[in-house]
Amino acid sequence: MKISEDKFVSMTYDLYVGDDNERELMESATKEHPLQFIFGMGSMLQDFEKNIENLEAGSKYSFTLTPDQAYGDYDERLVIELSKKMFEVNGKFDDKYIVEDATIPMRDSNGNQMLGSVLEVKDDIVVMDFNHPLAGDTLHYSGEILDVHDPTEEEIAAVNQFMNGGCGGGCDECGGGCGGGHDECGEGCE
Repeated sequence: MKISEDKFVSMTYDLYVGDDNERELMESATKEHPLQFIFGMGSMLQDFEKNIENLEAGSKYSFTLTPDQAYGDYDERLVIELSKKMFEVNGKFDDKYIVEDATIPMRDSNGNQMLGSVLEVKDDIVVMDFNHPLAGDTLHYSGEILDVHDPTEEEIAAVNQFMNGGCGGGCDECGGGCGGGHDECGEGCE
């Protein structure tokens, strides 16, 4: 069976970033822990899917995505200084979760969820970066297609859960992933 719309795909990959002279391994999916998704559901980059479309189990692949095909160019306007007051819990700054290099779930003024990386914590402000961590990077993928099949009801349910915010918005189901109960992370956080 070939990879096409609405097929369940299981695959390995190595993701390298950088130019041809200097590449760094960013992440891998192995046969023991493969990447699994339903093709065409919007969970993968559009150009990623274009490069694996029509492959079948056993096919090996290798391709490169430029920043404009992946996560865009790095945008300095997405580095923002926010008041430390936004990160208070019960009137006290949350220094347990708001630390340099932490990734924090937040919401913008329109209620859209986003992740921000803490670049720096200053006296009165927190410098946040809302660029995707791979913005501006050229991505090099290689790997093998392990399986392609029609998805089961359980696989469809798992993908729908993931596409709709993972665990339904409550911290308990996520294992405390909302970072200390900030209003930015949505209802259900304690």
